[in-house]
Amino acid sequence: MAIEECIYRVKFINQDKVYEVFVEHIFQSEMWGFIELEGFVFGRRSELLVDPGEEKLKQEFAEVERSYVPLQAIIRIDEVPKGGVAKISDVKGNVTPFPIMPPARK
Repeated sequence: MAIEECIYRVKFINQDKVYEVFVEHIFQSEMWGFIELEGFVFGRRSELLVDPGEEKLKQEFAEVERSYVPLQAIIRIDEVPKGGVAKISDVKGNVTPFPIMPPARK
């Protein structure tokens, strides 16, 4: 029985755009208030059709080993059976960040 790797679809807000990316690993960062994204997954190069949005994301994250996204920028994280098309879209409707309180000092 083979261990199946999980893929996560992560949607987050970055500079008034919604980024949708696929990653292999998600961690709560040691830096308070951040989520770590690791192992970005993009479509195969053998595909005939090239999505310009995915190509832009591929270039943006080409040399990135790990990305730290502020917790309040995260919209949704889904575990999916396989990767899909990464994309950037405009924010539609009202997206309100989740209020985050810093940990109490001891």
